[in-house]
Amino acid sequence: MVWIVCLILSVVCFTGAVVAAGSLSKTKYKSGRLLDSTKVMLLGVVGSSILLFIPIYTQVFQAYEKTPIEIFLISVHNTIRLFVVDGDFEFIIANIKDLPDVLLRCYMALFAVFFVAAPLLTFGFVLSFFKNLSAYKNFMLKFQTDAYIFSELNEKSLELARSIKENRKKKCVIIFTDVFENNDEGIFELVESAKELGAIRFKKDIVTVNFRLHSKASKLSFFTIGADESENISQSLKLIEQYKYRENTDLYIFSTRVESEILLENSFKISPDEEGGKEAQIKVRRVNEVQSLILRTLYEDGYRSIFESALAERDGIRQINAVVIGMGQHGTEMTKALAWFCQMDGYRAQIDSFDIDPSAEDRFVSLCPELMSPQLNGQFDIIGETKYKITVHPGVDVDTKSFDDCIADLPATTYVFVALGSDEKNIQTAVKLRSILLRRGSEPVIQAVVCNSEKNQALNGVTNFKNQEYKIDFIGDMKTSYSEAVILHSDVEEEALKRHLKWGKESEFWQYDYNYKSSVASAIHRKMKLLCKIPGIEKEPGEREESEKVAIRILEHARWNAYMRSEGYVYGGTIEPEGRNDIAKMHNFLVPFYKLPEKEQIKDDD
Repeated sequence: MVWIVCLILSVVCFTGAVVAAGSLSKTKYKSGRLLDSTKVMLLGVVGSSILLFIPIYTQVFQAYEKTPIEIFLISVHNTIRLFVVDGDFEFIIANIKDLPDVLLRCYMALFAVFFVAAPLLTFGFVLSFFKNLSAYKNFMLKFQTDAYIFSELNEKSLELARSIKENRKKKCVIIFTDVFENNDEGIFELVESAKELGAIRFKKDIVTVNFRLHSKASKLSFFTIGADESENISQSLKLIEQYKYRENTDLYIFSTRVESEILLENSFKISPDEEGGKEAQIKVRRVNEVQSLILRTLYEDGYRSIFESALAERDGIRQINAVVIGMGQHGTEMTKALAWFCQMDGYRAQIDSFDIDPSAEDRFVSLCPELMSPQLNGQFDIIGETKYKITVHPGVDVDTKSFDDCIADLPATTYVFVALGSDEKNIQTAVKLRSILLRRGSEPVIQAVVCNSEKNQALNGVTNFKNQEYKIDFIGDMKTSYSEAVILHSDVEEEALKRHLKWGKESEFWQYDYNYKSSVASAIHRKMKLLCKIPGIEKEPGEREESEKVAIRILEHARWNAYMRSEGYVYGGTIEPEGRNDIAKMHNFLVPFYKLPEKEQIKDDD
């Protein structure tokens, strides 16, 4: 009976291990997970082998009155011999030869499998150990070199690593962690590309490799850039804890979630007795890839695409008629940004945003309640206030005649932004819109998000069979979005920091998302003021004429009002200090310029 029971249990154990290992091999390795497919197979073969040896040694020692524990331990000992290529197959055959034929064949088949599988698993485990050992050796050889360390090997991290390597040449070392090589075509190609870069590859998670061994004089730059944002946040918090007081240390966390903003801000709080109460040295930047693309697009090309393309009106005001297609993350951010970006003397803005979701408008109003307030939205005659009109069109499918009719009913469009969630859909819709709008006699700037770098490049200057150019700007390609110039050395970020330093410390610029985003928006708009030739903006505040000072202050306050409302803030009910509560997103100065106290009016000089 014991022979049959142990055989069944052994088969179940081995089969379960095969299924579990197969399942794990198809999923991305997660930080903190103890088992991978190799370890599961190792445990499965160990358990199955022990179960097969138990009836053999029960029979061998039945005359010696051995206890079950002794039989189990001897079975474990012989299982270990399988893994070090010291198993005795003849001993097994001698002790199972009297079994019924079917049972004999089953035992022989399973043992044959384990005699081969056990040494192979041993070899794989040892090889894995030496791979990490080799990675540590290569890391130590780069002791005094700046290190760029990525939490994961994927298309985004590889693109950024390439850019860094290209710009730094041999003056840096690229390190990928959590790299598990297998025969999957996608992973194989990524690993081969990493090898071409000369990158060091650790199988360990980014938080478990001891990078403190590196020279303190050299920079460590960490990038938590995995597909799982929860894991990025978790890894970042652990890295901050480990390297908080190390100088020459940067951390870039890739996340669009609000929780990352809150958690990272709190991770810097220091108790009085911790490290003598000294200030953290690590510089942390949350990279919101969606916001980054929108703000970079406006900073680099906003004057041409928005202001230069605006229509001249009889009253001397130029009309911006912007259309946003898709109210996902990109479309929502663009709609919010256009509200403050378009605040400019001599311009009026109408923004129409479309989405297939019937609740799109409701969601946007919830996100920015005062921005969409009827008392402000569409009101152009309030002195010292914002001037824009935002209309959200919910439940509209871009592939229907209803959408075509909506576009035809709009005033002459001057700018279009397309972001529907997929490159294919964005290309298709942008081309369709170009046709519709040309039929109406307008040729606005059209920008469509296309992330695939090869497609993006191929579409640049694309024409039809008559050699007529579509004149569509395809933006957001991975090669540009994940480049050193964008992530590590952003022009707009540099200008934003200069503006922040006029009133705050650099550490607070990186630590608090509120400061970072506010300063970036301010830097972008100041560049637009210069390009739009706002009178006096090129002068220092003290050199301006009084009329120039007042006009710039009013304009900047209108811009700030629109920006704060786009971030979800509402008026606090009073201009007194108690009217501000940042958790409630209430601000006491969200009022027309002339209602501000005089000392607050003069703060809007630049």
